[in-house]
Amino acid sequence: MLPEIENLLRLQEADKEIRRLQDEIAELPKRVAVIEHKLAGTKAGLDKAQAAVKADEAARRKYETAITDSRSKISKYRDQSLDVKTNEQYKALLHEIQFAETEIAATEDKILSLMVNADARDQEVKAAQAELAAEAAEIEKEKIEARQRTAVDESQLTEWRAKRDQMRAGVNEDLLHHYERVAKFRGSGISEVRDHKCMACQVMLRPQTYNEVRTGQQTVVCDSCQRILYFNPANEMLALEPEHKRSRRHHPKIDAPQAWYYRQEFAEAGEVFLCLANAAGQSSRRVFDMHTGRLVGDILSREGDFRHAFPEDITGAIRLNGSWTEHEMENWGTEMPMTALDSLHIDLEAARYEMSSRTSGKPEKPTAVPTEQAAS
Repeated sequence: MLPEIENLLRLQEADKEIRRLQDEIAELPKRVAVIEHKLAGTKAGLDKAQAAVKADEAARRKYETAITDSRSKISKYRDQSLDVKTNEQYKALLHEIQFAETEIAATEDKILSLMVNADARDQEVKAAQAELAAEAAEIEKEKIEARQRTAVDESQLTEWRAKRDQMRAGVNEDLLHHYERVAKFRGSGISEVRDHKCMACQVMLRPQTYNEVRTGQQTVVCDSCQRILYFNPANEMLALEPEHKRSRRHHPKIDAPQAWYYRQEFAEAGEVFLCLANAAGQSSRRVFDMHTGRLVGDILSREGDFRHAFPEDITGAIRLNGSWTEHEMENWGTEMPMTALDSLHIDLEAARYEMSSRTSGKPEKPTAVPTEQAAS
């Protein structure tokens, strides 16, 4: 892995921690506001209970005043009854006295009801006061913790910013600018490559791009998300291992009429995939560039079975799983589709892993082995 990529990985970790601390610091005032809102709700409950008590007291005073007024009227009417001259006048005063007495009785019932409810009102006020006191103490404790957490976060933020500045100095200016520009819009500027795809945007990479990232000799950017790509072989093998524990790799039949192989070196073409096929007493050979999937040279035909017609191509090659009809391959033209190319790459990785596990029990990248061993 390039030193600048390692610096960018450390820089990205610093950026993530800085964003986390900034988010936490920004969230703390909101948390305090929620705490204070909760306390305000409890205080409102106490205010409501106290207001109800005051309202009852005001109503009781009002009713007592009304009773006093009614009794004054009764006394007045009785005094007037001593001076009346006619029965009609006396009956009228007597009616007024009876009406006032009825009002007094009704008002006294209301006062009695308020007195009965007074105990319940007092209990509500005392409960609300106790709840408010308990919450106020707890909330004050939470506010102190929030302020302390903010102070710690701000101290750590200062330290991480200083570390970030040091890490930035270890990255090429143009590469750093690209990283920061992508990170600004996508949240991260660098992404791991695993299983032929960018782990950030989940888009499959072209085989050539994937292999350039694996070699770690130059900086490679994802065509889809523009993040800078890096490869960690340890993670690639960990991703493959559970899959092979669940089910063994399918092995192609030795006597199949069509066979696919991987060769690490093939003339001047370098790494290639070979397709050998038998048909009507003849055999054919197609050669595809491993990275691009492009057809290399012309299709070569020879008499007899391909195992005897092309022994030099089979020896030292890795046998792969692949089965496409002659008609399908003719439709490919001069370049196989990405689905076929990806399928061969995935099976090649599985075959390499399988062979390394057989020899050492550890996922190391092996060299090519004879076909007989690879296909067994």
